[in-house]
Amino acid sequence: MTTPAFEDFVPASDCDCPGCVQGRRLGPRPSPRRFGGHPAGRGIVIVAAASAALGAVPPAASAAPGQSPHRQADPGDDGPATPQGAKSPLHGTAAKPGTVPIPATTRTAIINRAKLWVAAKVPYSMTAYWSDGYRQDCSGYVSMAWGLPGNEWTGSLGEFGTKITKEELQPGDILLYHNPDNPESGSHVVIFGGWTDYTHTYYTVYEQTPPHTRTQTTPYPYWNHTDKYVPYRYKGVPAAVADPRAARKAAGAAGPAPHAVPGYPGRGFFRPGAVNDHVTRLGAQLVRRGFGRYYATGPGPRWGEADRRAVEAFQRTQGWRGGAADGYPGPETWRRLFA
Repeated sequence: MTTPAFEDFVPASDCDCPGCVQGRRLGPRPSPRRFGGHPAGRGIVIVAAASAALGAVPPAASAAPGQSPHRQADPGDDGPATPQGAKSPLHGTAAKPGTVPIPATTRTAIINRAKLWVAAKVPYSMTAYWSDGYRQDCSGYVSMAWGLPGNEWTGSLGEFGTKITKEELQPGDILLYHNPDNPESGSHVVIFGGWTDYTHTYYTVYEQTPPHTRTQTTPYPYWNHTDKYVPYRYKGVPAAVADPRAARKAAGAAGPAPHAVPGYPGRGFFRPGAVNDHVTRLGAQLVRRGFGRYYATGPGPRWGEADRRAVEAFQRTQGWRGGAADGYPGPETWRRLFA
């Protein structure tokens, strides 16, 4: 039998595994010549050698699939150390005045860009910039994946998205937590990659966090600060095509339709920049109900401020105020408008 070769290993200064932590506490000592200095690695090598000698299968990894030893859902966990870099153009050059554009992109493009940093294991930094020009912190990562023209931070990323619900989440959306009182304490943003279970309890995350970019299965909305994370959808992503089954379900939940109320298509059809026939139908009905004064040239297929103001006016006639009269038609607004 071939004698296995062993290699010295110095405990990593940034590794949180029990072996490295214990090794750092004991302080520097001569590394054994026969076995590596990494306590956890030493055990793995010994088991591997014994398994090879006995013809056994290789030992399984100690960590659960899809979970990282650097981030676990431990009680009292205060979250990733993700200090925020400030807003800045690419590569940190001088900022230029003016309105920041919102480039169009697709969900597939967002996820593919996110995977590039995962494959490269881009190191976390709030001051360094990767070769593509984006800052190597969590908000720089999202800026890169969304294809923004500059590096945003957790305090500004929300301006490029629209708040959505958990049920509306799709790959390429984000979960954002910004702590305005202390951005370095808890503030974090991750990219939603899709649900991993039918109960929508866990999802695939793409995130930039020490020591480097990673993807793994994560509990919704995150390991900690579960009441702080807010789902957002990038404004540059085209509106999704409504699921006919979801439309029928929403229409049924709205109650009976004595006057053949058309099925509610879903909120995604009434987002800024959306272009579809449902917007035209909505506008035409608003005109018939007496809210045409908000349109300068008449309703059309592109959702705009005139549509929102007309819907808001209608909602107020129903006695709704505050968030209930935000100008965006939900199932109940739709039912009452077409009743």
